[in-house]
Amino acid sequence: MIKIRLVLTFFVFLMTLIGPAFGQDGHALQVTGLQSETIHLNLEELDALAQTEFATSTIWSSGEIHFSGVSLKALLKHLQFRGINIEMIALDGYTVSMTIADLEDNAPIISTRLNGEIMPIRRNGPYWVVFPYDSDPKYQTEVNFARSIWQLTHIRVVD
Repeated sequence: MIKIRLVLTFFVFLMTLIGPAFGQDGHALQVTGLQSETIHLNLEELDALAQTEFATSTIWSSGEIHFSGVSLKALLKHLQFRGINIEMIALDGYTVSMTIADLEDNAPIISTRLNGEIMPIRRNGPYWVVFPYDSDPKYQTEVNFARSIWQLTHIRVVD
C-alpha cells in the first residue's frame, strides 16, 4: 500500500512539472522574450496566425511532405519580441540557435501539421521547424538542417 501511494504521489508531482510545459491539449509552445516574459501558445492560437505552407522532401523522410504552420518571423513579429538571436529547444533538450536577421517571411516555419494532420510527439511533433528545402539550394545546408528542430517546445529570444 505504501509503494502504491509513493508511486501515485510521484506521478502527481511529475504531472505538475510536465503539465504546464505542454498544456492540457499537449500542444503548447512556450516563447520567452528578452525581459523574461513568457507566452504559452496552444495549437488553436498558432492556427489563428497567418499560415504558410509548402511541400518539400527532407533528409529525414522519403518522398515529398506537405508542411503547414506559422512562419517563425511572423510569430516573433506578432508577439513583438525583438532581439538578436533565438534559441529553439526540443522536448529532449536539443537546442539550436539562429540569428533573427536570418529569418525570412516564409522560412522557416513552425509546422503544426504534416500532410494536413496534427503531429504527435512520435512523429516529430508537437511542432517542427522546417524550411522549403526543395525550393532553393540555400536551404539545403548543414546549418539549416541543424536548425530544423522537431519536437519543438520552447523558443527563447536572446541577445
